[in-house]
Amino acid sequence: MTAYDVRRTLPLRVEAVRQFRRRRTLVAFAILLALPWVLVLAFEVGGDPGPDGAPTLVDVATSGALNFALFTLFVSTGFLLVVAVALFCGDTVASEANWASLRYLLAAPVPRARLLRQKLVVALAYAVLAVLSLPLMSLVAGAVAFGWGDVELPTGGTVPTGVALERMAIIIGYALVSQLVVASLAFLLSVVTDSPLGAVGGAVGLVIVSNILDAVTALGSWRDVLPTHWMYAWMDALQPDIQWTGMAKGAALSIAYSAVLLAFAFRLFRTRDIVS
Repeated sequence: MTAYDVRRTLPLRVEAVRQFRRRRTLVAFAILLALPWVLVLAFEVGGDPGPDGAPTLVDVATSGALNFALFTLFVSTGFLLVVAVALFCGDTVASEANWASLRYLLAAPVPRARLLRQKLVVALAYAVLAVLSLPLMSLVAGAVAFGWGDVELPTGGTVPTGVALERMAIIIGYALVSQLVVASLAFLLSVVTDSPLGAVGGAVGLVIVSNILDAVTALGSWRDVLPTHWMYAWMDALQPDIQWTGMAKGAALSIAYSAVLLAFAFRLFRTRDIVS
């Protein structure tokens, strides 16, 4: 008879397979992978975008695969990626409680801290894959539709392909870090509620409220501590010389918020009465 070993309980591969088979996982990835092709179709039907006020990424979106990927990331950062990350991290524990299966997992027995850690690792892994899948598929769709070449900046000038790929890696990395606060809040709400929709909606609602407050210029420097204030700081990587200040501030703020929120999640789950 094999002795009980806490390290054998709820292996990551088991949790990963369970989460992959969920309908929301397949639907989320289907939307993220289809969006670049929908945007390609929109540009093909509507034609090349013309100048409309201040130069933006949409003006050069059809200049090549890298430009198209940057444009897709720009239009998706503030909402679509937020929803995807919140979905993976907010649904993971709350759905178990909603199905009345959480107490059976703990009775397996799986220690509470390990159960939460395993679910967090898998949820974050899927969130990372979600964020990565969009720009990678955008590169494929952009290459097919618009070809491959140097990045054209909205303000004029170009960035060589080799340098642009390095900048793209920095941009995607920062996008991942900036979504940490969304993932952590969704995970915290997933621990304290039995409603997956409430956990996901609460995290998305935070982003919406934060964006509204960020638009209130009367708040002045107080806006710097809002979780979404630095969400688009990756645009600084498109300057001729990368400006690191905004991304450094945004990364530090996101990591700090995330650490606090996750600490609360583990503390609350450790003392929570599991009745579902």
